[in-house]
Amino acid sequence: MPIVSGGIDSTTMLFFLASNNYRIVEVLSFNYAQKHKIETERAKLIIDYFAKVHYKIDHQIVDIGNIGKIIAHGALTGNADLPKKMYDTESQKITVVPNRNMIFLSIAAGRAITIGASNIGYAAHASDYSVYPDCRPEFIETLDKALLLGNLWDPVHLVAPFKHLSKTEIVKLGLEIGAPLELTWSCYSNSSRPCLECGTCLERTEAFMNNNISDPALSEDEWQQAIISMDDKRSMSIK
Repeated sequence: MPIVSGGIDSTTMLFFLASNNYRIVEVLSFNYAQKHKIETERAKLIIDYFAKVHYKIDHQIVDIGNIGKIIAHGALTGNADLPKKMYDTESQKITVVPNRNMIFLSIAAGRAITIGASNIGYAAHASDYSVYPDCRPEFIETLDKALLLGNLWDPVHLVAPFKHLSKTEIVKLGLEIGAPLELTWSCYSNSSRPCLECGTCLERTEAFMNNNISDPALSEDEWQQAIISMDDKRSMSIK
């Protein structure tokens, strides 16, 4: 049972798991009072696409908005401004939502047991290590053991196939397996189109540039603007 946010990582993971003979019964997405709620709309489109090329799966959008409000913090759920700098540890710490992934994974574990699923798909990756401690292999391995110990009669495991991959490598894999990256959303701004300036937009642009391909989710003009924005932010980070 994968957790799919609507972004590149979880979308690629969904299609990767299907291509590696995992039988997917249901997918979870979360509304946690995040400002960029458009990501859940993209998740719906991705699940619809999955049904066309693989098979139909249930899609649960879990509303934990009230929980989101009591842990509101930083730029995604709190009042802090969204950082428009290169994706690095210091600038992106403001995007951390306290204990967010632990909450998601705990709910997913309960749901997995309820529907008889034995695995939870978690798209954590190596490019997030420095910013998000709950994306590191140590966290993943420890939580996997905790889930097993806490649910001995109905064991559930945490599957994180990308824990040693970079964003560039995930984009490469997504392109190779035909994941619909054109439907994905990465931007943290509350807008109908990507801002092309926030850390996640810049990280996304860099990953596609490293793969020598334009971002299929952007128009030609937007892609050119994304490259300009990337060059500008890189020069500012060097100074």
